[in-house]
This record gives sequence, C-alpha cells and structure tokens, in this order.
Amino acid sequence: MTYLDEAVSLETVIRATVPRYTSYPTAPHFSTDVGADAYGGFLDRAAAEDGPISLYVHIPFCHSICHYCGCTTKATRRYAPIEAYVEVLRSEIAMVAARIGRRAVSHIHWGGGTPNLLSAAAFEAIVGDFHRFFDIGSDTEHAIELDPRHLGEERASFLASIGVNRASLGVQDFDPAVQAAIGRIQPAETVMAAVDHLRGAGITSLSFDLIYGLPEQTVSSIRRTVETAMALAPDRISLFGYAHVPWFRVNQKLIDTAKLPGSELRLELERTAHGSIKAAGYTPVGIDHFARPGDAMALALSTRTLRRNFQGYTTDRADTLIGFGASSIGRTPAGYAQNVTDTGNWRERIVGGRFATERGRVLTAEDRLRADVIEQILCFFDVDLSAMAARHGADLAVFSADLDKLEPLVRSGWVTAHGGRVAILRHGAELARLVASAFDAYLGTGGRHSVAV
Repeated sequence: MTYLDEAVSLETVIRATVPRYTSYPTAPHFSTDVGADAYGGFLDRAAAEDGPISLYVHIPFCHSICHYCGCTTKATRRYAPIEAYVEVLRSEIAMVAARIGRRAVSHIHWGGGTPNLLSAAAFEAIVGDFHRFFDIGSDTEHAIELDPRHLGEERASFLASIGVNRASLGVQDFDPAVQAAIGRIQPAETVMAAVDHLRGAGITSLSFDLIYGLPEQTVSSIRRTVETAMALAPDRISLFGYAHVPWFRVNQKLIDTAKLPGSELRLELERTAHGSIKAAGYTPVGIDHFARPGDAMALALSTRTLRRNFQGYTTDRADTLIGFGASSIGRTPAGYAQNVTDTGNWRERIVGGRFATERGRVLTAEDRLRADVIEQILCFFDVDLSAMAARHGADLAVFSADLDKLEPLVRSGWVTAHGGRVAILRHGAELARLVASAFDAYLGTGGRHSVAV
C-alpha cells in the first residue's frame, strides 16, 4: 500500500494492496519463535483468565478444489484420510483441555475445507469430547460452514441433533457462466434445497457467502445473484472480494486472469451488490457483512460490541479462541499461535505428545493497542485514539506518524482526523482497510496482500 502526497481518487485507492486485518499483527508477521512450548505458556496464561473461550475446528478436506479457493484444504475422494485426521484431532482437543482446564464456551465454529464431509460418527465423537472437556451451554453459538452440494435432509437433521444452531452456506455466485469459470457448478436449486433442509431441521440462523470480482461477472449477473439470494432470506450475508493470489494458492492459476474484472468494474460490482443487499433491508456491518435488523450481529454493531477475528465479523467477545486442526490459528491474551499447515507434520507432532504450533506472535503492549485501534476502524469506521491510548496507558503522540499518512484522505474529504478522533465520512466499506493500515506498524515489511476492494 502506498499513501500518495496529494488528494487521491477512489479508483487509485481501491488498487492499493492491504491486509484484511482478521488479526493484528497479520499472519505474514507471525514468527517461528512461537512453537509448542510458547503455545503451552499461552494456554497457561489463558487458564488463569476469567470468562468464556471459543473453539475453532479446521477440517482441511474437500471432494474437489474450486479454482478461486484460498483456504488451506486438499481434495480427497476417500474417507480414510479424514477418519485418520479425526482421530488425531481428538487427541489435540484432549491435550489442550488438559492444559487450559474446563472452561465455558461461547462459540464453536467448524471451518474448512468442507466440514460436512465428516461422518456422523466423527461429528458425534468430537462434539462428545467438547462436552466432556468444556462447558457447552444452551446459549453457546454452534456454527458450521457448509457446502450446499453435500447437504441432504438427513445430514441437516443430524447437525441439528448435535447442537448446530447456525450455518454458513458457500453460495459465491448463482450465475452458470461464473460457476464454470471458478470450477464450482452449483445450481440455484441445490442451494434452495439446502436452505429448506436446514430450516426444516430447526437450523434457522443462516448466512450466505457471496463473492464479487470473479471471472465472467457482470453488473447484471451479480445483481441477479443478489436477488436470488435475497429470495431465500438468510439472516446474514458476507460479501467478499475475490483475492487473486496465485503465488500463494496454486489452484488459482486455473483462473483465466483475462476474464477477471478490472479495478473499475470490480468497484462497480461491489457497489451494485452492496446497494442491492442494503436495499433489501439488510444492515451493512463493517466492510463486507450484512445482517437483518434485529439479528445479533446488527445489535452488536449498534451497541459497539461487534468484534473481528479469523472468521470475520463476529458477536463472539471471548478473549481466547482455540484453534484445532492443521493450519488453524488461535488467539489468547498472550498472543497468536498457528498450527503447522501440512497434515502429516501436524499428525506427527500431536501423536508425539506435543502441540503442533509452528509459528505465532507474542503480543507487545503496542501490538495490543494497535490491534484495538484497527479493530475499531474495521468494525465502526471510526476510533477515539485518545480513549484508546488512555486505556492502554500510552501517549497519544504514538499515533503522530500514522495520522500524517491519512492526510491525503483527509484532503479528499473522505476522512476526518482531529481531536484524537478518526472517522471515515464517505466510502466506509471501501476505505476502512486502507485507513486501518495507516496504524499498522509492520506494513511493508513482509507479505503480499489483496487489493482493498
């Protein structure tokens, strides 16, 4: 990301490459200095904290890999590798529980990959372990990411029976030409059937993932996609910009870059989708989420209790997030910890009786301060720097250089920065990542990022 010396155009801004800030410091700045022993120390410190924790389970398997996918996953048509993975996963859960103790759990989240590839027996075993080692209450949010192509009526009823109460469906786009270009053929009827199955089973809290910036997308096609999604009335929608990072995800080399929308069309796609969702009565939440009025996420926005973590925007206020499985990332008050990505190495370490932490970050006092500032900007498009500095025992002067970076945006009339308060006045969804990046002390010292919009 480069801040210009003069007032900038929005078209220039959206070409900037900046992090998504689901953590701060961001993953490229994690260090191998944080390993198994350090993670054990993180858990010891978390064990002494009050309040609930949240759990994330990563299932890195799919039947096939979509061209656009940026997730850590692998394709398999056999169940044996998944079965072996689950056995080790259960060992990891027991290891963590032995270290952190029995704690109340506010949120459980299954991600992937395709979590619904697990057998019923595997789900029951893992959920049984959670109940054995932790306090899972009736108010615990139990969410799962689902591929609609692998969800029948029986599986939906089963998920409800083990306590799942929220589901996120990977819709992406309803247009057949776009689906062919991204290697994910998923007729609208498939999604509609999945919605019916889930609601019929009592899982009525539903979220859709949509993506703009995909090959073959047009303004009219993305408008039709939003209209089809709105007809199914999900509680929440996540509208993500496609991040084309073929140097990081080899499967994305299957995307024909000539068919990707240029920056101006990409911005028009985002604005068309954003406007259509908002016109349907949804409340915009942060840079890429929407919620029905009255939904817990919309309420969290209005009460300024909204948070942002590795799953995006969330109502989860737990300070400790435990990640289970290969490549999963956890957060504790002491810092971040990420498991080794390769499932073979992950298995070897867990079977050997050690945590599989490969890298992470010990948080400094300044890291915590800047993390809070960046989260406020991403959630609410404003931040009271004076209040933040006072809360962290810091001097407001620590932000002097950061505020200088915002001057071009201030001169453009999009941002105000005075009296210790920064606020985005216009184009909040487009500018929030850019404004947040002004307070990133590590930006430019490693890693490549996707465009801001």
